Amino acid sequence: MRYPIGKTVVIALGGSVIYPDAIDISFLREFKKFVLSFTPKGWRFVLVTGGGHVARVYQQAAAKLTVLTDEDQDWLGIHATRTNAHLIRTIFRDIANPVVVDARHKVKALTHPVTVGGGWHPGWSTDYVALALASDLHIPEVIIAGKPAYVYDKDPHKFKGAKPISECSWKEYQTLIPRKWSPGFHSPVDPIAAKLGAETGTRAIIVNGKDLKNLKALLLGKDFEGTIIS
Repeated sequence: MRYPIGKTVVIALGGSVIYPDAIDISFLREFKKFVLSFTPKGWRFVLVTGGGHVARVYQQAAAKLTVLTDEDQDWLGIHATRTNAHLIRTIFRDIANPVVVDARHKVKALTHPVTVGGGWHPGWSTDYVALALASDLHIPEVIIAGKPAYVYDKDPHKFKGAKPISECSWKEYQTLIPRKWSPGFHSPVDPIAAKLGAETGTRAIIVNGKDLKNLKALLLGKDFEGTIIS
Protein backbone atom coordinates (compact mmCIF):
# COMPACT_ATOMS: atom_id res chain seq x y z
CA MET A 1 0.00 0.00 0.00
CA ARG A 2 1.20 3.52 -0.83
CA TYR A 3 0.06 6.99 0.15
CA PRO A 4 1.07 10.33 -1.45
CA ILE A 5 2.07 12.31 1.62
CA GLY A 6 3.24 15.93 1.48
CA LYS A 7 6.41 17.44 2.91
CA THR A 8 4.65 18.81 6.00
CA VAL A 9 4.01 15.88 8.31
CA VAL A 10 2.00 15.64 11.53
CA ILE A 11 3.03 12.70 13.68
CA ALA A 12 1.30 11.68 16.90
CA LEU A 13 4.27 10.02 18.58
CA GLY A 14 2.83 7.61 21.09
CA GLY A 15 3.89 7.67 24.71
CA SER A 16 4.43 3.91 24.41
CA VAL A 17 7.14 4.70 21.86
CA ILE A 18 8.85 7.49 23.81
CA TYR A 19 8.46 6.13 27.35
CA PRO A 20 7.37 2.45 27.41
CA ASP A 21 8.83 1.56 30.83
CA ALA A 22 11.62 4.11 30.82
CA ILE A 23 12.69 6.73 28.30
CA ASP A 24 13.78 4.83 25.19
CA ILE A 25 17.08 6.59 24.53
CA SER A 26 18.05 4.23 21.72
CA PHE A 27 14.81 4.86 19.81
CA LEU A 28 14.96 8.61 20.32
CA ARG A 29 18.52 8.70 19.02
CA GLU A 30 17.40 6.89 15.85
CA PHE A 31 14.28 9.04 15.57
CA LYS A 32 16.38 12.19 15.72
CA LYS A 33 18.58 10.89 12.88
CA PHE A 34 15.43 9.99 10.96
CA VAL A 35 13.92 13.48 11.19
CA LEU A 36 17.25 15.17 10.46
CA SER A 37 17.57 13.11 7.27
CA PHE A 38 14.45 14.87 5.93
CA THR A 39 14.56 18.44 7.27
CA PRO A 40 17.50 19.66 5.09
CA LYS A 41 15.32 18.78 2.08
CA GLY A 42 12.54 21.16 3.10
CA TRP A 43 10.41 18.78 5.15
CA ARG A 44 8.59 20.07 8.23
CA PHE A 45 7.47 17.94 11.16
CA VAL A 46 4.77 18.58 13.73
CA LEU A 47 5.36 16.10 16.56
CA VAL A 48 2.63 15.57 19.16
CA THR A 49 3.76 13.47 22.12
CA GLY A 50 1.80 11.03 24.23
CA GLY A 51 2.32 10.42 27.93
CA GLY A 52 3.35 6.78 28.09
CA HIS A 53 4.42 5.04 31.26
CA VAL A 54 5.24 8.25 33.11
CA ALA A 55 1.58 9.32 32.89
CA ARG A 56 0.44 6.04 34.43
CA VAL A 57 3.01 6.30 37.24
CA TYR A 58 1.54 9.63 38.38
CA GLN A 59 -2.05 8.52 37.87
CA GLN A 60 -1.56 5.30 39.83
CA ALA A 61 0.25 7.12 42.65
CA ALA A 62 -2.52 9.70 42.96
CA ALA A 63 -5.19 6.97 42.95
CA LYS A 64 -3.52 5.37 45.98
CA LEU A 65 -3.73 8.62 47.93
CA THR A 66 -7.10 10.10 47.00
CA VAL A 67 -10.27 9.56 45.04
CA LEU A 68 -9.07 10.39 41.55
CA THR A 69 -11.58 12.09 39.27
CA ASP A 70 -11.43 11.67 35.50
CA GLU A 71 -10.49 15.35 35.19
CA ASP A 72 -7.56 15.06 37.60
CA GLN A 73 -6.46 11.84 35.92
CA ASP A 74 -6.56 13.65 32.59
CA TRP A 75 -4.55 16.60 33.90
CA LEU A 76 -1.84 14.29 35.22
CA GLY A 77 -1.69 12.65 31.80
CA ILE A 78 -1.65 16.02 30.03
CA HIS A 79 1.33 17.23 32.05
CA ALA A 80 3.13 13.95 31.34
CA THR A 81 2.63 14.54 27.61
CA ARG A 82 4.00 18.06 28.01
CA THR A 83 7.09 16.74 29.80
CA ASN A 84 7.66 14.36 26.90
CA ALA A 85 7.05 17.24 24.49
CA HIS A 86 9.75 19.31 26.18
CA LEU A 87 12.09 16.33 25.95
CA ILE A 88 11.48 16.06 22.19
CA ARG A 89 11.79 19.83 21.69
CA THR A 90 15.10 19.76 23.55
CA ILE A 91 16.37 16.92 21.35
CA PHE A 92 15.62 19.05 18.27
CA ARG A 93 16.63 22.32 19.93
CA ASP A 94 18.62 23.67 16.97
CA ILE A 95 15.71 23.41 14.53
CA ALA A 96 12.61 23.34 16.76
CA ASN A 97 10.14 26.08 17.57
CA PRO A 98 10.99 27.05 21.17
CA VAL A 99 7.28 27.15 22.02
CA VAL A 100 5.64 23.84 22.90
CA VAL A 101 2.07 23.88 21.61
CA ASP A 102 -0.07 23.38 24.72
CA ALA A 103 -3.27 25.07 23.51
CA ARG A 104 -5.17 25.32 20.26
CA HIS A 105 -4.19 28.21 17.94
CA LYS A 106 -1.04 28.90 19.97
CA VAL A 107 0.99 28.30 16.80
CA LYS A 108 -0.78 29.55 13.67
CA ALA A 109 2.00 28.91 11.17
CA LEU A 110 5.03 26.63 10.96
CA THR A 111 8.15 28.75 11.24
CA HIS A 112 10.65 26.01 12.10
CA PRO A 113 11.47 22.59 10.65
CA VAL A 114 10.16 20.96 13.85
CA THR A 115 7.18 21.99 15.98
CA VAL A 116 6.30 20.02 19.12
CA GLY A 117 3.01 19.78 21.00
CA GLY A 118 1.62 17.95 24.01
CA GLY A 119 -1.79 17.57 25.61
CA TRP A 120 -4.23 20.47 25.74
CA HIS A 121 -7.37 19.94 27.75
CA PRO A 122 -9.17 17.23 29.77
CA GLY A 123 -11.22 15.02 27.50
CA TRP A 124 -8.88 15.52 24.55
CA SER A 125 -6.20 12.95 23.83
CA THR A 126 -3.02 13.73 21.93
CA ASP A 127 -4.64 11.96 18.95
CA TYR A 128 -7.23 14.74 19.06
CA VAL A 129 -4.48 17.38 19.35
CA ALA A 130 -2.69 15.99 16.28
CA LEU A 131 -5.90 15.90 14.22
CA ALA A 132 -6.86 19.42 15.33
CA LEU A 133 -3.42 20.78 14.43
CA ALA A 134 -3.55 19.10 11.03
CA SER A 135 -6.98 20.57 10.35
CA ASP A 136 -5.97 24.07 11.52
CA LEU A 137 -2.77 23.97 9.45
CA HIS A 138 -4.57 22.54 6.38
CA ILE A 139 -2.57 19.32 6.42
CA PRO A 140 -4.71 16.47 5.04
CA GLU A 141 -3.48 13.64 7.23
CA VAL A 142 -1.98 12.64 10.58
CA ILE A 143 0.39 9.74 11.16
CA ILE A 144 -0.48 7.90 14.37
CA ALA A 145 2.87 6.33 15.27
CA GLY A 146 2.20 4.27 18.34
CA LYS A 147 2.09 0.68 19.47
CA PRO A 148 -0.48 -0.93 17.15
CA ALA A 149 0.76 -1.36 13.59
CA TYR A 150 -2.78 -1.51 12.19
CA VAL A 151 -6.44 -1.09 12.94
CA TYR A 152 -7.89 -4.56 13.53
CA ASP A 153 -11.42 -5.84 13.02
CA LYS A 154 -11.40 -6.98 16.68
CA ASP A 155 -9.29 -6.23 19.73
CA PRO A 156 -6.09 -8.23 19.00
CA HIS A 157 -5.36 -8.44 22.74
CA LYS A 158 -8.63 -10.31 23.32
CA PHE A 159 -9.16 -12.19 20.05
CA LYS A 160 -6.46 -14.34 18.47
CA GLY A 161 -8.22 -14.27 15.11
CA ALA A 162 -8.25 -10.47 14.84
CA LYS A 163 -7.40 -9.36 11.30
CA PRO A 164 -5.58 -6.17 10.27
CA ILE A 165 -7.46 -3.69 8.08
CA SER A 166 -5.55 -1.78 5.42
CA GLU A 167 -8.18 0.91 4.74
CA CYS A 168 -11.47 1.98 6.26
CA SER A 169 -13.71 5.02 6.59
CA TRP A 170 -14.11 6.97 9.82
CA LYS A 171 -17.69 5.68 9.98
CA GLU A 172 -16.48 2.08 9.73
CA TYR A 173 -13.73 2.73 12.26
CA GLN A 174 -16.17 4.20 14.78
CA THR A 175 -18.12 0.92 14.80
CA LEU A 176 -14.98 -0.88 16.00
CA ILE A 177 -14.30 1.19 19.11
CA PRO A 178 -16.33 2.30 22.16
CA ARG A 179 -18.21 5.58 21.79
CA LYS A 180 -17.03 7.12 25.04
CA TRP A 181 -13.62 8.57 25.90
CA SER A 182 -12.02 7.79 29.25
CA PRO A 183 -8.54 8.72 30.58
CA GLY A 184 -5.91 6.20 29.53
CA PHE A 185 -8.11 4.93 26.71
CA HIS A 186 -6.29 2.52 24.37
CA SER A 187 -7.14 2.27 20.68
CA PRO A 188 -5.34 3.42 17.52
CA VAL A 189 -7.48 6.61 17.54
CA ASP A 190 -9.77 7.42 20.46
CA PRO A 191 -13.52 8.15 19.99
CA ILE A 192 -13.29 11.96 20.41
CA ALA A 193 -10.41 12.19 17.94
CA ALA A 194 -12.23 9.88 15.51
CA LYS A 195 -15.26 12.17 15.64
CA LEU A 196 -13.04 15.17 14.82
CA GLY A 197 -11.38 13.27 11.97
CA ALA A 198 -14.77 12.44 10.50
CA GLU A 199 -15.97 16.04 10.84
CA THR A 200 -12.88 17.64 9.29
CA GLY A 201 -12.15 14.95 6.70
CA THR A 202 -8.60 14.61 8.02
CA ARG A 203 -7.14 11.17 7.36
CA ALA A 204 -5.27 9.11 9.95
CA ILE A 205 -2.49 6.70 8.99
CA ILE A 206 -1.81 4.09 11.66
CA VAL A 207 1.73 2.66 11.77
CA ASN A 208 4.05 1.02 14.26
CA GLY A 209 5.92 3.97 15.79
CA LYS A 210 9.06 1.93 16.45
CA ASP A 211 9.44 0.85 12.82
CA LEU A 212 11.30 3.80 11.30
CA LYS A 213 12.09 1.85 8.12
CA ASN A 214 8.37 1.48 7.48
CA LEU A 215 7.76 5.14 8.38
CA LYS A 216 10.44 6.19 5.90
CA ALA A 217 8.77 4.12 3.19
CA LEU A 218 5.48 5.90 3.90
CA LEU A 219 7.06 9.36 3.66
CA LEU A 220 8.85 8.47 0.42
CA GLY A 221 5.67 7.22 -1.23
CA LYS A 222 6.77 3.59 -1.18
CA ASP A 223 4.91 0.49 0.00
CA PHE A 224 4.32 0.58 3.76
CA GLU A 225 2.44 -1.43 6.36
CA GLY A 226 -0.39 0.23 8.24
CA THR A 227 -4.00 1.37 8.07
CA ILE A 228 -5.45 4.44 6.37
CA ILE A 229 -8.63 5.87 7.91
CA SER A 230 -10.41 8.43 5.74
